[in-house]
Amino acid sequence: MAQETAGGALVVTQAGPQALVQDQGRFGVRHLGVTQGGALDWVSLGWANWLLGNAPTAAGLEVAVGGLTLEAQSRLTLALAGADLGARLDDTPIAPYTHFVIEAGQQLVFERPRHGLRAYLALPGGIAATPVMGSLASVMREQLGGLDGQGRALAKGDRLVARHAECRTRRLDTPPDPVAAGAPLALVTGAQIAHFDGSSLFDAFNRAWQVDSRADRMGVRLTGPVLRCRLGGMISEGIPLGAVQVPPDGQPIVLLNDRQTVGGYPRLGALSPLACARLAQCQPGDSVRFSAVTPQRARRDYLAQLARWQ
Repeated sequence: MAQETAGGALVVTQAGPQALVQDQGRFGVRHLGVTQGGALDWVSLGWANWLLGNAPTAAGLEVAVGGLTLEAQSRLTLALAGADLGARLDDTPIAPYTHFVIEAGQQLVFERPRHGLRAYLALPGGIAATPVMGSLASVMREQLGGLDGQGRALAKGDRLVARHAECRTRRLDTPPDPVAAGAPLALVTGAQIAHFDGSSLFDAFNRAWQVDSRADRMGVRLTGPVLRCRLGGMISEGIPLGAVQVPPDGQPIVLLNDRQTVGGYPRLGALSPLACARLAQCQPGDSVRFSAVTPQRARRDYLAQLARWQ
């Protein structure tokens, strides 16, 4: 067991392009027009929490791209998972899927992506802040969550305070690959898939797609063969996590955690939660493929991942 000073904290000395406080998301509020938010790669956040003995739902830090520097105000045990952003403790490299001790005055630096796009940092017990609608998930567009309740990204001078003074560390013998390049993205078909022509359906599941530079926490655009749908106008309907919408240009958009709550474009279906986590780690230019799965298979894989954290 590792012990820390109560109220141990990290101070942001360089903010980087985007670092957000995230947990598993905000649920039961979509009827109010509020989206779920939460960690894009919820699997990596779960592993970071597991390494410290936290609940999988504990709030951690999502670091996109890098460029972030944190300085310890007191001794803390931290855990890192997800993308390799060239993290180092002063001059010592820190590998993903490990826990480590940072002493007062030391700096934790995230440089730039080497493998994957988003790293996740866990503190003992999670990050201390006041939940909004039951969650600390930062949604910048809706100005909800985070350290101040307004959903903003971390800024220089912000303090990340650990909820607990103690943690029970664990080791992961075989670290997962958050990207799993080459493995297809599981897609549960449905919605308006029958309205796409045959050649489009063949291309959707047999051709490669490239991750476009137009990608953020709301969604990821993919480029590749043009998909054609015979469906005309649609009444807007609820949009689930991972929904694969196809706008008139025929290039799919996979909607992620900060998506709108309703939409009116036809859909091939939705990626599984595990596939969404992997897509969130893909960089612009990466190649991905879809693989059709049943809802039962997607649910079974999801529950199997949750069981690994028991």
